[in-house]
Amino acid sequence: MKKLLMGAALALGIVTVSAVPAFAHHSFAAEYDASKPITLHGKLTKLSWVNPHGWIYVEVKNPDNTSTNWAVEFGGPNALLRRGLRETDFPLGIELTVNGYLAKNGAKIINGTSVKLPDGRSLFTGSLGTGAPGDPGAQ
Repeated sequence: MKKLLMGAALALGIVTVSAVPAFAHHSFAAEYDASKPITLHGKLTKLSWVNPHGWIYVEVKNPDNTSTNWAVEFGGPNALLRRGLRETDFPLGIELTVNGYLAKNGAKIINGTSVKLPDGRSLFTGSLGTGAPGDPGAQ
């Protein structure tokens, strides 16, 4: 009986621990400022096509001829694929335009909502259901 209770407690502990990451997932409002939209135009320097969010890194030229590197959070790769975006659409060095919202902590990070590629395509890149402005999944 003792082994059965120990096994049940262990199983419950595993279920509880495995459920934690789902609750730990951040929301748009926790990290980004909906009152601070931004448009970046620059050169793609890095791509991270990974779950749970894809990331691109863009080098933006400043008016004083210096550069600033920005990290841009996208939706997950599967969602991007369903919207017509492919990893191959992002060869390093291309010029692109990204719209999004600034991080609340002042870091050079934005939540990207759309990207305009050199071929003229403009596609939604955000995560659905985050509550971000323009999110077709927001309620």
